[in-house]
Amino acid sequence: MHTPTRRAVLAGAAAFAATPNLTRAQSANLTLVVPFPPGGSTDALARLMQPNLQSKLGRTVIVENKGGAAGSIGAAQVAKSPGDGSSLLVTFDSHAVIPAIMEKPLLDVEKDLVPVFLVGTAPYVIAVSAGRPYKTFADIVAACKERPGAVKYASVGVGTIGHLAMTMLAKKAGVEITHVPYRGGGPAMNDVIGGHVDLICGSIALIAPQLGGGTIRPLLQLGRKRLELIKDTETAIEAGFPDFEALAWWGVFAPKDTPPALVESLAEAVKSSLADPNAVKLLQETQQMTLVLGGPAELKTFFATQVDVWGKVVRDNKIKA
Repeated sequence: MHTPTRRAVLAGAAAFAATPNLTRAQSANLTLVVPFPPGGSTDALARLMQPNLQSKLGRTVIVENKGGAAGSIGAAQVAKSPGDGSSLLVTFDSHAVIPAIMEKPLLDVEKDLVPVFLVGTAPYVIAVSAGRPYKTFADIVAACKERPGAVKYASVGVGTIGHLAMTMLAKKAGVEITHVPYRGGGPAMNDVIGGHVDLICGSIALIAPQLGGGTIRPLLQLGRKRLELIKDTETAIEAGFPDFEALAWWGVFAPKDTPPALVESLAEAVKSSLADPNAVKLLQETQQMTLVLGGPAELKTFFATQVDVWGKVVRDNKIKA
């Protein structure tokens, strides 16, 4: 019987230590942390990914909702997790605003997490209550100049992209539009439909379900190109706001000490889980999402831009959570 030498044992241990995360990642459960309550678009994305990821990885995949503090509680939980592929953050556009909007952030979003995968984007849209007379965004600007502050718009919360996008547009147009923040898309939309506020600035995923009922009317879309769903609605760029863009986006992040090889492996697994035609169809139809399916490098570049753009809006306008 062959007895391994001490040197062989140490060499084997060193080899295992060099790739512990890869080994553990193949056997441990994977938790997809959604930093918002159940029911939103990010939760829907994670639950769409879950069965396909489970099948691809041969591991149990769990979705955990950990809401609070603008998504930073769930993000901080992932940031503090081991970088062994057992925990991923599935998050939304507000993730980029955390460092600017929070006085004492629970984490450094650019240093404590590493980008894994950029799923896709969708434009924000400004829509008006059907009972209001406004037909274009120019009508809104004219009304605001005539009665400063009289026009009110809803967003899903202070410091959200809808709030920041409207803040930028109002500043560029030289007008004052009164912000009415809500705790979520449902209450905000209900008050627009009910005529309690004039406008809403929300993602197309929030706006789209209401378009067929005649209760709201889209005025302006904030992507670079017109969506087919609202092809008769002009973009902000077409309306005279050069290079203006405000996008909802969905991305996946891992703890900062996750090895690059494991990050790439997880990115491929996520991409594979979303390659299913049914998944693609669902994301495109329910979220009006333009799929990017970009890896770590693409998300890193995109995310850094989002942090810079919206952080500047927060700071320039002294917006506080």
